[in-house]
This record gives sequence, C-alpha cells and structure tokens, in this order.
Amino acid sequence: MKETIKIQVEAPQYSVVTGTTFAQVDAWFGHTRKDLKMDIIYPEDQERLYPCIVWICGGAWVTMDRSAHLAYLAGLARSGFVVASVEYRTSNEAVFPAQLVDIKSAIRYLRAHSDRFRINPEQFGVMGESAGGHLTAMAALVNDPAYDTGEYQEYSSQVQAACPWYPPTDVSGFPYESPADAAASPESLMLGRNVMLCKEEAMEACPVTYVSKDAPPFMILHGTDDHTVPFIQGEILHDKLEEAGCDVKLIAIEGADHADKQFFQKETWQRIAEFFHEKLG
Repeated sequence: MKETIKIQVEAPQYSVVTGTTFAQVDAWFGHTRKDLKMDIIYPEDQERLYPCIVWICGGAWVTMDRSAHLAYLAGLARSGFVVASVEYRTSNEAVFPAQLVDIKSAIRYLRAHSDRFRINPEQFGVMGESAGGHLTAMAALVNDPAYDTGEYQEYSSQVQAACPWYPPTDVSGFPYESPADAAASPESLMLGRNVMLCKEEAMEACPVTYVSKDAPPFMILHGTDDHTVPFIQGEILHDKLEEAGCDVKLIAIEGADHADKQFFQKETWQRIAEFFHEKLG
C-alpha cells in the first residue's frame, strides 16, 4: 500500500543544543576553572524572534541538573518560546551570591547570542523551582550591577517576567528550632553562615528584601501542603509585591506538596505558557 500526503507547515522545526558553555568560574579552591553550561531549545525560524524563558533547576542549592526537566521545557518551547536551562554553582562550590551571579551571566550570554538562537532580546522571562524559584525571584528583583560580573557586561541581565515555583523568599520566617538546627539548613549552607545568627546577612539573600514598584510581573506557584518550603513563603512574596503595586498573582495548588506531580500536569504548563505569552508579548 502506498499513500501520499500533503503536510501544511504551521510551525518551525525546533532544535536542542546541549552543553553550551556560557561562563567560566573559579573551581577547586581557586586553582582551576570550571565551565558553566546551559541547554537551549530554540526554533529554526528566520521569519521572527521569540521570547526567551530561562529555567533554573532546584535542589536546595546543594545539587542541580539542568537537563532533568527537558521533556517539559521542550513542550513549553514548542508553544512559542526559546527555553534555556542553565547551570549554576552549588553551595558546596561557592556561597551566595555566586548562584545569582551565574544566572545573570547566563541571561547576558543569551542576549549576546540572541540572533543565533532567534531570541527577542527585549522579552526575557525567568522560571525555576524551589532553590531555583529563589534564584528566579532574585534575578527578577535584583538590578544591582555588583551582581553582574564576567563577560558580556554590555548586555543587560534584567528580565521582563518571573514565575517562581515554591520559592524560599524570607529566611526569617523559617521555623528553625535552634541555631544548631539552622546551621545545618540548606539556607545556611547557601549563605555560608548561620542564617539564624546572621540575620542581616541572611536577609540580603532574600527576595522580599528587594521588592519595589519596578518589579516585573510575577506569577508564583506554590502547593498548599508544602512540607519543605512552607506555603506562607509564597504568600509573603506575593503580599510584598502586591503592597508595592506590582503585577503579581499567586496560584495556590490545593493539596500539593513540594515538587509534587501537580506541577507537571498539562494544565499547569498551559497556565505558565499563557502567563509568559501575556507578559512578554
């Protein structure tokens, strides 16, 4: 049996580039250098440019895998975006603000190579889960040039929309039982000091500290039954942004725990795509 069909071209072909080095940082006690890499999903489309969404993996700042969610990120890209999943140094490699510096370096790299990957340099969103949600909020709220180090400094690291998932936003609200308990927490390891004993320094690493009326649009996703990052952490950031007159929405996912399956359902990703299409144009 033979069959001839005619296919109407309605969408571009998408390609995936993995392991692209976007920066080099000191490693092994300053004796060596390490490549920071990203995976990029982009359309082979010479007719137009696309909004770019930067994805930041979670893992308590202790571990991360930029390729863990490529299956979902590919679906998001095919709804009309360039998506880049970026690596950052974990807390056993460097303490804060190294993680934020790395994310901002990745954004600048993508802007510098926007033509190559069909990116509209005026349309950047950022999204991440847990520790990546924290870094998402920080990347969106912190515009201090002190965090822009390394190459491509002629390009901006600012973003135009943010979607943090179950983000730690205010360490002063975490229920540590004692300074010894706090010392072993992921937050203290990320900061490089005890967050309970060094509250002023700890708040310098918190998104709520940097909320202003100039914040880009936010959509916060948080499960109401989160046993790792309490739901109130998302509420605190939402309320601060709302008080400042910002464009913000908190989507409470009923009954969802930390990184639960509800976050990986079609409805959730449809809402994410709608948010970024609306806010990025």
